[in-house]
Amino acid sequence: MVVARQLHLVRHGEVHNPERVLYGRLPGYGLSELGRTMAAAAADDLAARGSYYVALYVSPLQRARESAEPVAVALGLAAQVESRIVEPSNHFEGKRMRGKGSALTDPRNWPFLLNPLRPSWGESYRSIADRMIAAMNAAWDAEDDGDIVMVSHQLPIWMVHRALAGQRLWHDPRTRRCGLSSVTSFSRFGGTFVETGYAEPAATLASSATDVGAV
Repeated sequence: MVVARQLHLVRHGEVHNPERVLYGRLPGYGLSELGRTMAAAAADDLAARGSYYVALYVSPLQRARESAEPVAVALGLAAQVESRIVEPSNHFEGKRMRGKGSALTDPRNWPFLLNPLRPSWGESYRSIADRMIAAMNAAWDAEDDGDIVMVSHQLPIWMVHRALAGQRLWHDPRTRRCGLSSVTSFSRFGGTFVETGYAEPAATLASSATDVGAV
């Protein structure tokens, strides 16, 4: 398979989250200093590929916009906000998911855990996959040539991976292959996206990073 033109889904870097809550779509959660270093590593990785980049899209959330800043500089592109690649809504926003006082131990939250296949605590997996792929198709069709970068979030990127691979969308969140500042790449053949690569430019920093709150 010859890969000429690609679309790259980049996850944001580590977030400053000292209380270790699930931040979801809550405002005020930007990158930590380590997260900025991670984002720069992703930008350097993309620039080093020698591709011709024509567009940069970013989720409206602060951590994604800050992660896109070094990418914009490295690739010489202005970031465009794309609301369809945002983090999904989640009942557990602002709550701790592990340790003492975990939301999972509070009976008031148990009704939101009844159907992990949808999931019952937020936007459905199918909805996430559909809006992400719609945004990817729109970005691809808007350009005649060149690579496209989208800075998004773990679950949306993982839903694209599973949907395009023909896998069931429900899954164990602990098994997601979508590290901080990772780059998942796709190309489109016959009108369908196909995954063409995965890289973790910030892998050497991961052992020092905090990445919590996935459900």
